[in-house]
Amino acid sequence: MPAERLLPTTEAEDLIELVRDIGRNELAPHAAAEEEAGRFPRETLRLLGKTGLLGLPYPEEFGGGGQPYEVYLQVLEEIASNWLTVAEAISVHVMSCYPLATFGSQRQRERWLPDMIGGELLGAYALSEPQAGSDPAGMTTRATRDGDDYVINGTKAWITHAGVADFYTVMARTGEVSCFLVDGRSEGLSAAERERTMGLTGSPVAQLRFDDVRVSAERRIGDEGSGLKFALSALDSGRLGIAACAVGLAQAALDEAVNYARDRKQFGKPIIEFQGMEFLLADMAAAVESARATYLEAARRRDRGLPFSRQASIAKLVATDAAMKVTTDAVQVLGGAGYTRDFPAERYMREAKVLQIFEGTNQIQRMVIGRHLARG
Repeated sequence: MPAERLLPTTEAEDLIELVRDIGRNELAPHAAAEEEAGRFPRETLRLLGKTGLLGLPYPEEFGGGGQPYEVYLQVLEEIASNWLTVAEAISVHVMSCYPLATFGSQRQRERWLPDMIGGELLGAYALSEPQAGSDPAGMTTRATRDGDDYVINGTKAWITHAGVADFYTVMARTGEVSCFLVDGRSEGLSAAERERTMGLTGSPVAQLRFDDVRVSAERRIGDEGSGLKFALSALDSGRLGIAACAVGLAQAALDEAVNYARDRKQFGKPIIEFQGMEFLLADMAAAVESARATYLEAARRRDRGLPFSRQASIAKLVATDAAMKVTTDAVQVLGGAGYTRDFPAERYMREAKVLQIFEGTNQIQRMVIGRHLARG
């Protein structure tokens, strides 16, 4: 059952309807089989790129969609309700473009941003390291100046799209942390074997290794030492992307549970008519709609140019915790059927877990929220 949308323009309404049709006809029919096979949907992402969905929140002057974040996130939710791997890939790509789009010089944006958001290229965000996940200030990957280049050495960890991305937004130490735009074909850049993940099995996640990777100084974004500020700013927007993905996944699980409860009969009537089931489904619906309202409020603050870091952490925390509970409850509604791979509920439950970990674990979100409150 499609969620009701409160959209600011007729153009946005038409966009959501287009995405809904794509999701129903091009994504949902393939999701289960592709996830079972562990195949990365690169051609699907190219198709979506051609429709403009990989650059929605970026300026039209560089080939983006010029859409407010409120609209972009609802598009992301719609895609996630049909195939989470695809939505997560878009969210990661959009975050990977953020430092250049927001902090790059006009010359840098004119040179690289149109290709990055034009739909053909796919990005990755290289911040975390084996010993510096939720503590980006502890990173050890280093970029050493050598004439007109920097030489990068080190290892990044848990990198979505490692080995398949066309470009990487990389944080590395130059004393303090700096930000670089690295071509995915660079000599000395390699990906380790893919991690064997519990869910999102179509999404490649791996360590990314830098062995004397040379990067032109003109590919450094902003001043030396400004990268950590860029990284934290990008994470605020990225957390909203994950929140929207979580709501889409939770909506799919709720829809699956409701449809099953309407059709499944026990003691002569559909199980949805039993009060215990009604209350369970009602709590699931309340969790989905509350999470949606939370990410939309954060997005609207962002669109108005207001501070939204605390609200982004709240949205990520609330939405991903809700997705974990709703998907778990959906398995319970389906009973034994929910525990089998003949129904998507068990896949939704496995996929929900990582959303509580992406872009800062939910324990980190609580720390971020608490520190904002302490500052007043």
